[in-house]
Amino acid sequence: MYDNLKIITYPDPRLKQPSVPVSDFNENLRQLVTRMFELMRQAKGVGLAAPQVAQNIRLFVMNATGQPEDDRVYVNPILSEADGDEEAEEGCLSIPGLSVNVIRSKHLRMQAHDLQGNPIDQSASGYLARIWQHEYDHLNGTLLTDRMGPVAKLANRRLLRELEEKYAAEHPTPSPRKPTKKR
Repeated sequence: MYDNLKIITYPDPRLKQPSVPVSDFNENLRQLVTRMFELMRQAKGVGLAAPQVAQNIRLFVMNATGQPEDDRVYVNPILSEADGDEEAEEGCLSIPGLSVNVIRSKHLRMQAHDLQGNPIDQSASGYLARIWQHEYDHLNGTLLTDRMGPVAKLANRRLLRELEEKYAAEHPTPSPRKPTKKR
């Protein structure tokens, strides 16, 4: 069902759309999650949000260690109780080649649901909290480009322009038709 699913890249406008809550915890959702883990591993990532595979729902998968037993699925997450700040380098599977420093909360709480619809209530610090925040941003249509300061934007303008040109070449927009005069 999701064999043709792929990671979409900047500046695809679907990455900027806020996602809608998941209401059906069914086999379709399980198949999507399985494919998302495959894509995340192929790309050597630690997290992947549904909008990054053109699925506009509030869901992300992650694995901070690469060990299969550490696979995690979060459906309809809510982040709260953010505490402290720390800056660290981040990349994004939807913006290949980009790596920028981002300030994130050091510690936070997440309430969500697992793949079966059971509630999850967890707290995390450091790297795990950073992954949660990065993927949560995707669910709200926020990209690393939105978190970059002016210096990072300047430093990465060539890369972003190349990604924009590549996207435009792969997704040409039809030119508007000239109106015909009625006689």
